[in-house]
Amino acid sequence: MAKAWLICKKGLWWLFILQLMYIFFCKWINPPITITQTASILQGNGLHRDYVAFKEMSPNIKLAVMASEDQIFPEHNGFDIKAIKKAMTYNKKHATKVRGASTISQQVAKNVFLWQGRSMFRKGLEVYFTFMIEKIWSKKRILEMYLNVAEMGKGIFGVQAASKVYFNKDAKNLTRAEAAMIAAALPNPKVYTIKPMSGYVAKRYPEIMRQMDNLDGDEGIDELTK
Repeated sequence: MAKAWLICKKGLWWLFILQLMYIFFCKWINPPITITQTASILQGNGLHRDYVAFKEMSPNIKLAVMASEDQIFPEHNGFDIKAIKKAMTYNKKHATKVRGASTISQQVAKNVFLWQGRSMFRKGLEVYFTFMIEKIWSKKRILEMYLNVAEMGKGIFGVQAASKVYFNKDAKNLTRAEAAMIAAALPNPKVYTIKPMSGYVAKRYPEIMRQMDNLDGDEGIDELTK
């Protein structure tokens, strides 16, 4: 029993070291592939992906995803406590509808290191990886990673692939409206489609553009859109 426990402790220690090394690896290098991308291939949706540097992304798409997904991204430590409390209250009252409160940082933690799902175990790991990338990476790196790995359509990952598929242009040339359309699809890109445009995206993207206008001039936001 003592020998088995020793082997288990050594295994856990090496697992911790390896995942820590991978977090540092991804601080500078994009992940070769993620679990979600692998699942896309196995499900027959393929993998359309083309990583690009932060400077090769339009300021419009950086602003759009913050306006849509996480307006206090420059300020928080990875978690939006107020949004989490609101979501918990809402979910208690609406058993059949689940409202999320994930920040961009939490979505990166899930998309890069974990799998899709709502189990408490996976959520616990998400909290850990969110904490770690907030400590080890910069906010710009987190946003850059988000825009490179987020699924933006069936089998389409990252803003460069989305820009090519939907608008036949590079990500650096996205207009405000195009960026808002991509951001509108993010909550459920397999259902909220851009081409053909779903009713949700058609209704949502003008709202995102208005939020983008409201965020213009915010010092923290402006720093991250450069």
